Amino acid sequence: MTVNVNELREKFEELYGKDGDCKAYFAPGRVNLIGEHTDYNGGHVFPCALTIGTYGLIRPRQDRMIRLYSMNFKDMGIIETSLDDLTPSEAAGWTNYPKGIMWTFEKRGYHLDKGMDILFYGDIPAGSGLSSSASLEVLTGLMLRDTFGFDISMVDLALIGQYSENNFNGMNCGIMDQFASAMGKKDCAIFLDTSNLHYEYAPVKLPDARIIITNSNVKHSLVSSAYNDRRNESEAALKALQTVVNIETLGDLTEEQFEQYKDAIKDPICQKRAKHAVYENQRTIHAVEALRTNDIEKFGKLINASHISLRDDYETSCEETDILAALAWEVPGVLGSRITGGGFGGCTVSIVKKESVDLFIQTLEKAYKEKTGIQAEFYVVDIGDGAHALD
Repeated sequence: MTVNVNELREKFEELYGKDGDCKAYFAPGRVNLIGEHTDYNGGHVFPCALTIGTYGLIRPRQDRMIRLYSMNFKDMGIIETSLDDLTPSEAAGWTNYPKGIMWTFEKRGYHLDKGMDILFYGDIPAGSGLSSSASLEVLTGLMLRDTFGFDISMVDLALIGQYSENNFNGMNCGIMDQFASAMGKKDCAIFLDTSNLHYEYAPVKLPDARIIITNSNVKHSLVSSAYNDRRNESEAALKALQTVVNIETLGDLTEEQFEQYKDAIKDPICQKRAKHAVYENQRTIHAVEALRTNDIEKFGKLINASHISLRDDYETSCEETDILAALAWEVPGVLGSRITGGGFGGCTVSIVKKESVDLFIQTLEKAYKEKTGIQAEFYVVDIGDGAHALD
């Protein structure tokens, strides 16, 4: 749907009254073109911000009460808490994400001396792997920064979001999702070295193609999934490698070096996890080079190889996303297709020639429904800017 900010304002005033001005903000979701599960392994990632995301309206209060409302969870109504009760709880549901950001601000010495009324609305499908949680975190951080006048950079807002999700929400994610939401740039992807946060914007020029996100409509909760297991397995592999080679992260290795030293990893599962991290990092570097030289065909082949590695070595895909990728590979005009996001469901991202977009959607919609009984959803997306004020 097209989001009308004035309608969000009307809802805000209906909920909280008309006293004082509320300010509106937006933070995007992201799709990662390539570089999956490399962000916590010291590798490179290549995400871009989307034009879908999360909207937020905020108005400070004169007491310490926090009132939160999401138009995506209307049945939960207004959820009230306090600046004196910033603790995670299962009962708090989705509000654990904004509360976690407030907790992190306080922890870092940014004192919140007033409560606030906040309304959220997101148009990212829940559980799709397009980073609705990171969008909500960055959005909350931006609203707090502006409301309280803190001097915090957008990169620091991304780091605050990651810290909050790691330590308040118990999700051991890397920096990519929050960084993409905070630092996105229209028509560009972010080539980010997660080992040192060095980044550059790489224009995504697809004159004859479009980016299509296909939602498998298999939802997942990464906190309770095997995501944290994968991180632990990668860390175990790194420790084994560090006994034979001087590296700080798996991202420090080339493919040749990995093959030379891999036998130091005695656990075959951990060895497969490390192989993915090393090879995926190199694929990401090569993919950006391919884009720079307008070699879209090579870019697409690297995307396909990424999915195969996520399916076989990292084992974070699932039957439904494997079906979507395999179906996509058979459609003429599809340059590449892979699962995107944390995995265990969610979406695939495909690069499709413009003349094949309708054929792609019709073919996958029909065949996926026949094979799984599930209705897929399709989004032909544009690359948008990072988090910003709407006023």
